[in-house]
Amino acid sequence: MNPTPPNLPTRLVAADLWADVQAVRTHAPLVHSITNFVVMNFNANVLLALGAAPVMAHAHEEVADMAGIAQALVLNIGTLEPAWIEAMRIAQARAHQRGIPVVLDPVGAGATAYRNQALAGLIDTHAPTILRGNGSEVMSVAGLAAATRGVDSSASSDDAVGAARAFARRTGAVVCVSGEVDHVVDRDGRWSRLSNGHPWMTRITGVGCSATAMVGAFAAVQPDAWRATTAAMAFMGVVGEWAAERAQAAGGGVGRMQVELLDGLHLVDEATFLQRLRLDVAA
Repeated sequence: MNPTPPNLPTRLVAADLWADVQAVRTHAPLVHSITNFVVMNFNANVLLALGAAPVMAHAHEEVADMAGIAQALVLNIGTLEPAWIEAMRIAQARAHQRGIPVVLDPVGAGATAYRNQALAGLIDTHAPTILRGNGSEVMSVAGLAAATRGVDSSASSDDAVGAARAFARRTGAVVCVSGEVDHVVDRDGRWSRLSNGHPWMTRITGVGCSATAMVGAFAAVQPDAWRATTAAMAFMGVVGEWAAERAQAAGGGVGRMQVELLDGLHLVDEATFLQRLRLDVAA
């Protein structure tokens, strides 16, 4: 394993991650998302509640221009078709040219040959800055056999850590494996583990995809992609817990939680974040 360069921190504390939350709220980075039909509206609302600025553009005629003014690009392959894949390639090339972070969500990786071919094309052309997916998706992208159930994972996040590390070493990307425990690894051996969240988060369409969009916002204001990814996932996990508790206290379920999640992204304060965060960092 390569040693961590001296300019990259090997330790993080909650206060560091809260500083990144504040940076997103202060700078309101423009996040260009080429994402799927199912989650567009929720993704946009999550970014707005967080304090970032979303733009959802996929027309070939404008994606390069949009990627030319954004601070981060998010690619989500949830509802694929050829025109969208080409739009992703165009935007990816412009983002790579500008040096802005590119976050890839390999939704449903391993489910179909078409999906796998699209992912391989995107990754082989320009490796993403950050890859975020569930256990099965990350294992599939890394080249390991992993069964998927549509877009759901059949592997735990713990099962996929080795695959995530291998992909990070091969491509240089930061890799986040989301699940009951979220793992964030990079090519230099840094590894953060986050144990926040709530099971209801898996019963609301778009929470995982929105976490990917949040990673883009954090990477736009924090140049260390590993720290940015850890901060985004940490905040989403804490807010998810907060939202579930609020929904249950009001006698509601996952529908109420969806609203509370947006409120939490806007309202959760430093004291709540610092008190709740469960973070473990290794290098």
